Amino acid sequence: MSTPTNCQQWQHLAETIITEGRIRTEAFIEGEYRTAVSGERFDCISPIDGRILCRVASCDVADANIAVSSARAAFNSGVWSELPPVKRKQIMLRFADLLEANSDELALLETLDMGKPIRYSCTVDVKGAASALRWSGEAIDKIYDEIAPTAHNEIGMITREPVGVVAAIVPWNFPILMACWKLGPALATGNSVVLKPSEKSPLTAIRMAQIAIKAGIPSGVLNVLPGLGDKVGKALALHMDVDTLVFTGSTKVAKQLMIYAGESNMKRIWLEAGGKSPNIVFNDAPDLQKAAEAAAAAIAFNQGEVCTAGSRLLVEAEVKDELLRLIIKEMEFWQPGHPLDPATTCGAVVDKQQLDTVLSYIRAGVAEGAELVIGGDQIMAESGGMYIEPTIFSNVNNKMVIAKEEIFGPVLSVITFDGMDEAISIANDSIYGLAAGVWTANLSKAHKMAKALRSGMVWINHYDGGDMTAPFGGYKQSGNGRDKSLHAFDKYTEIKATWIALD
Repeated sequence: MSTPTNCQQWQHLAETIITEGRIRTEAFIEGEYRTAVSGERFDCISPIDGRILCRVASCDVADANIAVSSARAAFNSGVWSELPPVKRKQIMLRFADLLEANSDELALLETLDMGKPIRYSCTVDVKGAASALRWSGEAIDKIYDEIAPTAHNEIGMITREPVGVVAAIVPWNFPILMACWKLGPALATGNSVVLKPSEKSPLTAIRMAQIAIKAGIPSGVLNVLPGLGDKVGKALALHMDVDTLVFTGSTKVAKQLMIYAGESNMKRIWLEAGGKSPNIVFNDAPDLQKAAEAAAAAIAFNQGEVCTAGSRLLVEAEVKDELLRLIIKEMEFWQPGHPLDPATTCGAVVDKQQLDTVLSYIRAGVAEGAELVIGGDQIMAESGGMYIEPTIFSNVNNKMVIAKEEIFGPVLSVITFDGMDEAISIANDSIYGLAAGVWTANLSKAHKMAKALRSGMVWINHYDGGDMTAPFGGYKQSGNGRDKSLHAFDKYTEIKATWIALD
């Protein structure tokens, strides 16, 4: 069937797969779908209209033990870990191709499950997931080990080996994309993986496991455990036979996972956590219209449920009024609509809990004296879905709750500053350090800002740039992990020194 081109066609396809029971809901262990050992399930509710899509297996400690045992047996067998890199590459490329071949189904599951617009599920999420697998696969047979400089009668070798069993816990905002950012390097380097998707959006991960087997990933190498974080996620974090835990999600959960790693086997743990990223516009910005377009997209894309969202807009006082006027105009493009309409740019937030959280922050902003410029209300409530207007607060200071805490919704705080020193001070006055944007025509100023900002990513005269070649991650309580680029391979390999005496 050809790709749907309008809302009605996407809705028809959705009704077909739902009513025909074509959505997979089980755990995936040792190459096959299985119900949870306990038989427990949880409701998978679509934020589009509040309907129950299906009931998904709710895994716990027993399932984690089986999956980790399966992953360990597969690793020890060498069926994947000892496969030549070029062979793993070929299978990874096939995996990426099959994701693209099933892109309509995967994009639809992503939108039904999480509420994001279908246009972005297709063009960003599934396409980006396939690209991540393909990039890591292509890289693996081009990464060389090292020979140390030694005396003539010695040889020193520095080699990389897969760590073993990797537990990957991924978030609900970009379910398939975040999974593949981790699966790419983890699988390419020869590890076995137990993937735990968020209970708020598990469907693409469950379906993707079957596609991996079809691509040639051996049974047991990739296992998927849906379930609640405080049950199966905790079980994986405490498991004595998990060698590495990788996580993307909130800073609160990341801190708890660090404790679990210490309480168990000191497993390697790589965390990519929250953000409260400053988007800084100077009065010499080369194009205020472009800055306004980027600022609107930086807070409204994916309903603001983005760890790098430019949620703090720092504006030099002289251009604040003009820039704010332009952003308000740009927000007309980002008004919420039905997520299955290809024209929609802003969909539903993931669930009622998140909707209530965002609304509570908006009330807090009003109570603290910030000026509510636009938005602030739930809309389309009659649909049964979870929709909220993109919201802008002006006259915000950096001590307000809406400027300090990660809201994870389409809520923008506008803060004025005078001069570069104050901009740096405000930008760095945060527990987070994930990303930052800087808008200036002054090359010297741009370089000084990039060096001064305590964040893992800095974008100059644009926002949210980069591709698979650049690392993704932050400073401070934004975590210690890096996805994408060759640096991501460091998380999934051990470094071994072998010293050989020749006489």
